[in-house]
Amino acid sequence: MRWFVGAVLAILIGLGAYVASAVVSLNGLVQAARAGDGTEVLARTDIDRLRRSVVDQVVAAYLKQLGRDRPVKPLERLAANTYGASVADAMIAKLLTKDNLTSILSKGVIRAGSGEADIGRLMEIDTSKIFETLQRISIVKPVEFLVLLGRAESAGGFNMHFEGSGWKLSGVLLPEAAVRELAQELVSSRSAKG
Repeated sequence: MRWFVGAVLAILIGLGAYVASAVVSLNGLVQAARAGDGTEVLARTDIDRLRRSVVDQVVAAYLKQLGRDRPVKPLERLAANTYGASVADAMIAKLLTKDNLTSILSKGVIRAGSGEADIGRLMEIDTSKIFETLQRISIVKPVEFLVLLGRAESAGGFNMHFEGSGWKLSGVLLPEAAVRELAQELVSSRSAKG
């Protein structure tokens, strides 16, 4: 019986440390965004994963726009996933500089070309309210969680991924309007290049 109680206690302590480390890392990112500290924001971000998450959403929205009037041909899908992804990657790389990323997290606005799209502001999360913060968090995988910026996923969110010794910003779940705006910018840049 003692080993059972010991095992349950060890699991509860491990789970508590897991949740606490996630909240502490989220708090660090929120504080860096509030302070406008781009260096600290970048230190708490996995830029490659973040860029891939946005590019995947933009290319999927682009294909959806393309397929709205007619079926998307396999060759078009291949081109969108290769050429479109490289164009989107270049466009997103410009958005995810130290200053731009800090601005996106604090102001909740993504500027793409001539347009802009609103997302929720990460700095609005009050991590001192533990239960409210925990209600925003949903576990995606054991090493990844999603922080919702509103009551539902449609409001957007941010993914945090456990890497090395802590949690890092690894993705952004853009609201549909923001993804459409970025996909439209991809369409515009594709049309401009002919």
